[in-house]
Amino acid sequence: MKTHITESTLLFISISKWVFLATLSGVIVGFPTALFLKVLRSSSEWAGGWEYSYFFLPAAFFLSAILVKYLAPDAKGHGTEKVIEAIHRRSGKIPLMVVPVKLVATLLTLVAGGSAGKEGPCAQIGAGITSAFSDLFRFGPHDRKKLVICGISAGFAAVFGTPIAGAIFGVEVLFVGAILYEVLLPSFIAGITSYQISAAIGVTYFYKPIKFMPVFSETFMLKVMLAGVFCGLAAISLIEIVKYFEKRAHNMKIWEPARGLAGGGALVVLTYLASKRYLGLGLDVIEDTLSGIPAHWYDFVMKSVYTGITLSFGGSGGIITPIFFVGATAGSLYAGIMHLDHATFAAIGMVAVLAGAANTPIAASIMAIELFGPVVAPYATVACVISFLMTGNLSVYPSQVLSISKSDSIKVELGKELQQMQRSTYTPTPGGLAALAIRFIQKVDDAVNSLRR
Repeated sequence: MKTHITESTLLFISISKWVFLATLSGVIVGFPTALFLKVLRSSSEWAGGWEYSYFFLPAAFFLSAILVKYLAPDAKGHGTEKVIEAIHRRSGKIPLMVVPVKLVATLLTLVAGGSAGKEGPCAQIGAGITSAFSDLFRFGPHDRKKLVICGISAGFAAVFGTPIAGAIFGVEVLFVGAILYEVLLPSFIAGITSYQISAAIGVTYFYKPIKFMPVFSETFMLKVMLAGVFCGLAAISLIEIVKYFEKRAHNMKIWEPARGLAGGGALVVLTYLASKRYLGLGLDVIEDTLSGIPAHWYDFVMKSVYTGITLSFGGSGGIITPIFFVGATAGSLYAGIMHLDHATFAAIGMVAVLAGAANTPIAASIMAIELFGPVVAPYATVACVISFLMTGNLSVYPSQVLSISKSDSIKVELGKELQQMQRSTYTPTPGGLAALAIRFIQKVDDAVNSLRR
């Protein structure tokens, strides 16, 4: 009995401690996040009045690259990746200078028209502030790591306008196939608090309940499953395009700010020849597709290209908003091919590509409910899980740690970051589908060689 009382008391104290710390995290993250979002909106509206504002992209990328290189290297690229890396490698220790540098660099990038998102800076706001708070009060590595995760969830919840999905995303994005349950309650509290503060300050969010009510049938469910496959392929395409431009930028052995000039110049030429449709956040295109306006067949590929150039050549920002653009337009394209409702499958595609590209099927499924209502949720969940499985060990966040194997047919070493897995060789399980596929390809190759001889 005495042991039971002692354990209960300790648990009560621990819960009370983290309820307080999580609430405090939501408060100290919610205010600067809301301020950033309001400044970004005002600046974007101001710059939107200039028809050729994208001509400033080279200068914006140049200045952004200088700020990052000399003041806060951890602010490079899309910020969530650096936060994940800090949690896994340094117990969440992040220099406070990352916060202002990331904010300014992202504002420069997005106002000029760079194709990036706003959630990466918000994640780094949350992580940087809570990391500094942990250092101020001399928290140990374990408590700092938990508090930084609360900061990430608070940042995501405030920027998405989806407190539950945002909080889950902050916990789920760290690992592929695992969630840190010990941080679940603090993350929820931090996310909800941050969201409430942002909404109270005047940050507005986008919600669009889907009115389409499908009649359940095996045929329709099969089409939803195929949509999951299609969205998984769109996610893979986005990941590979971003990786391609990252390699191209890395292979340019020149001063990093000069790469910014080159990347910005390339986007200016591309925009002049193609379209301004793929610049900036692209929220207008996302809203159009969710309203049922068909997307162009090449929209999701072009947005991937613009995003890859922006994030690889000096631009700063997040990658989730471009993922939403890619998902909504890919879903609309699929709907056009299959003669389905464009709005419904744009909504499904938006969350399904997120699930595949970021390896966050649970957060993406919950986001479908919070954004689009319960009608589309069951179908979106099926598409999210299939898209998640389709992308295998690829991710827009290569610092994620692999906790599960997505297929019994492939042997992988768990517990490593995805960027380490991508450099290793995958060994098919004997008798598995992958092994059978490889043997089939080898036989076809042998037959072709025999015909040639």
